[in-house]
Amino acid sequence: MTEFRCYFETSDRPARVRLCDHPDCGKPGDYRAPLSRDRLNEYYYFCLDHIREYNKEWDFFAGLTPKEIESYTRKATVWERPSWPLGQWGVCEKKLREKAMRDIFGQEPSKEQPKEPAPPMAIAERDALAVLELKPPVDYAAIKGRYRTLVKKHHPDMHGGDRENEEKFKDISLAFATLRKIYAQQDE
Repeated sequence: MTEFRCYFETSDRPARVRLCDHPDCGKPGDYRAPLSRDRLNEYYYFCLDHIREYNKEWDFFAGLTPKEIESYTRKATVWERPSWPLGQWGVCEKKLREKAMRDIFGQEPSKEQPKEPAPPMAIAERDALAVLELKPPVDYAAIKGRYRTLVKKHHPDMHGGDRENEEKFKDISLAFATLRKIYAQQDE
């Protein structure tokens, strides 16, 4: 490292100025560059012209084979820490993981063909069916029967004007009106 002291007109103390590390250059070395791939925390100090030259020629992977470059890249993606496949202690095979997931959710493997998904349904229709405690597919007769049962059960006159049952009755009536618009047209 080459240094020299100079005095500025505004100060009586010498200021340290680092000179460019390029041979035969006397300009200040304001820009740092790593010494090598293995010594990234040690630096050359260059002036602007020489740092540009150095950067054009710098190749981090110079001298490495493609396999070594691939290995380095893979290690760098996990910050050069070891990693394991997710699963039970890192040794689970795919079938064991699937079985464990089925066990967790209480599902048995299905031998039959997968069912065709139900056609998409409007949110209002889905919510109305939930209020009437029905699951698709349903027809208008089933909706009407369920509506009658729930109306008798939650009618405010049957419960002396109870607010909770009154609100439930309103929800049931609104849900039936929504479903009647959709299903009564289909059954005609």
